[in-house]
Amino acid sequence: MSIPNVFAALVDDAAIFPPGSLPLPEAVTAHAAHRNSRLRALVGPFVLGTGDIAAAARLATAELFSEPLPVSIVVPTPDAVAETIETAGGHRVAVQALEVKLDRAQPLTPQVTAIANHDRRGITTYVEVPRPGHPEWPEVLAAVAANGLRLKFRTGGTQADAFPDETELATWIADAARRSTPFKCTAGLHNALRHTDATTGFEHHGFLNVLCAAKAALENAGSDSLAMFLAERDATVLAAALGDTTRTTPRTLFVSYGSCSIDEPYDDLTALGLLDD
Repeated sequence: MSIPNVFAALVDDAAIFPPGSLPLPEAVTAHAAHRNSRLRALVGPFVLGTGDIAAAARLATAELFSEPLPVSIVVPTPDAVAETIETAGGHRVAVQALEVKLDRAQPLTPQVTAIANHDRRGITTYVEVPRPGHPEWPEVLAAVAANGLRLKFRTGGTQADAFPDETELATWIADAARRSTPFKCTAGLHNALRHTDATTGFEHHGFLNVLCAAKAALENAGSDSLAMFLAERDATVLAAALGDTTRTTPRTLFVSYGSCSIDEPYDDLTALGLLDD
């Protein structure tokens, strides 16, 4: 089985983050194994925090990786952007992206401007933005778009209230499409289909749902239509809506998502018959 184009490099490897919380040495070794396995085309960069750069670089030996470890770095505040880039430059890692958090106790829009004003050396930069109901959401969106940054949506977590419902996520996606601003997601998207977790009872979004919503948004569908795709649990309906999997159109908007599991997405795609023979 091979990975169709629409799913290529869709899953950023966030194995060290909850709920997986894999120890860093095990996570780096597993990432190397993924990049040499049947699911390697599904795998994006290794996601790590600023404090893990040096240790990850030491673990990512030439025996494991023939080239520098591709990473996406979670930056805790806008003020830490410059230091993070400097630190990464001194180690054997290839920084593919920065994922910058905002200080929710301070005005958000000036922080976005501060991120944009840093010399980021051409590194793709995502800003973890507030939920659509936040009073600064329109201004934050405008600032991200105007400065050529990208959006990061938190779609889950370890508490029920960390999961936006389909209406909220539809608003995010529709607004991103309206501004022609790519986004990634983080947390809660381990599986292809929307489902209720049997253990926690949390409502999880599915990455196949988000792909279909992104495709519809690019076709100028309204938020109500996007919410319908996000709420859909029938794989047949979603596969039909996604259409030709050799086309990467939805990925111009929905770039990737962070997951603590790479096997689960691959297994879902296999079970749904969405991989190429």
